[in-house]
Amino acid sequence: MTIQRTKPATNADERSMLEGWLDHLRENLEMKCEGLDDTQLRTASAEPSVLSLLGLVRHMAEVERGWFRKVLAADDAGPIYSGDGDPDGDFHVTEADTWAEAYTTWQTEIGFARRNTARFALDDICEGKSKFTSEPISLRWVYTHMIKEYARHLGHADLLRERIDGTTGE
Repeated sequence: MTIQRTKPATNADERSMLEGWLDHLRENLEMKCEGLDDTQLRTASAEPSVLSLLGLVRHMAEVERGWFRKVLAADDAGPIYSGDGDPDGDFHVTEADTWAEAYTTWQTEIGFARRNTARFALDDICEGKSKFTSEPISLRWVYTHMIKEYARHLGHADLLRERIDGTTGE
């Protein structure tokens, strides 16, 4: 299956531009995982790092949940993979962890993000609180932060994919 990526608009209103870039980056992460089996997706970058493509997808599910549910909509659904005993549990994949589960969870969180953002204007202040700042946060800020978060981790995904099978690309 070939991922059909959204091409961000080059001339659109601000919200369409932000949403378009975020969707494009989400699709790029999916593309980086395309065609790999669970073992390859669990392959860590290099010792001692545990960073893997599957871990990145699980991490982004946590990030989507944190910003678009907990901070934006004050919906504290709790962590998915991380917890007090393992704050980096999203990155700590095991043989039991699968693409099917991680992908479904990630897409579920993206669905919540889309539904929650539809209720807010860009300048609206989030209903929940961030653990990173006590300052009010707007939806615009959350979109910008999420674009930064995906872009940062896509750099990691590029290196991971190249290590696994030599594939390089956008």
